[in-house]
Amino acid sequence: MSYADINGQRIRFDDTGGDGPPVILAHGFLMDRTMFAPQVSALAGEFRVITWDERGFGETEFDGKPFTYWDSAGDCLGLLDHLDIQQAVVGGMSQGGFLSLRAALLAPERVRALVLIDTQAGTEDPERLPQYRQMQQTWLEVGPVDELANTIANLILGDPELNAQWIAKWRELDRDRTMKEPGDCLLGRDDITDRLGEITCPAIVFHGTADQSIEMERAESLCKGLADCRALVRVEGGTHAANLTHPDQVNGPLLEFLRSL
Repeated sequence: MSYADINGQRIRFDDTGGDGPPVILAHGFLMDRTMFAPQVSALAGEFRVITWDERGFGETEFDGKPFTYWDSAGDCLGLLDHLDIQQAVVGGMSQGGFLSLRAALLAPERVRALVLIDTQAGTEDPERLPQYRQMQQTWLEVGPVDELANTIANLILGDPELNAQWIAKWRELDRDRTMKEPGDCLLGRDDITDRLGEITCPAIVFHGTADQSIEMERAESLCKGLADCRALVRVEGGTHAANLTHPDQVNGPLLEFLRSL
């Protein structure tokens, strides 16, 4: 197993290696690096693909302290340093996209391009925030009990088989380390919409048409705000984790975009 000591965390990552152009992918909230298995399989023949577990999730050893997505962006860049990669395509799903955008703002020279999946540049919808805070509190008090776990799994995945697989993973996680500080980071994130024009690298945006967590309008605004958004790929029937639920609609356009670079 591969770990890197970065910014006080022990980051768990996978690296396909090889001489291909590097692509680093960051997962969404409550997910882990394995959610990109369909993309790793599709890309590894031509690209060096790195996937990693963010603070509070998967097998990364998280210090439990407060952090922001700017810190997570620093973790991503630190992992590239650890692997002696000067520049990479940086991407992610949902919160993985939040940190990828911030990585492009922190170190534009390190980001060859952006791959943004079911994500956005703004803050959490204020109408949803009380419900999400209640979900966070319930998880902290009693854990991912059936009703809560199924509600969240349907928001992210919406597929019975995948729901069951990920709920089983959630029940193995440390309740506080997964939901307290990572949840506060998610729900209290800052708005970087006004800074999107500073990001000049090529980008591609994927968004599920059935995403219940982030509306398509947010993806349209994201693509419009970026200086060089090459495409907005609408994933028909895709939920919040569209790359995992509908990889057949994601992998082809993703390969085309990466080859075009």
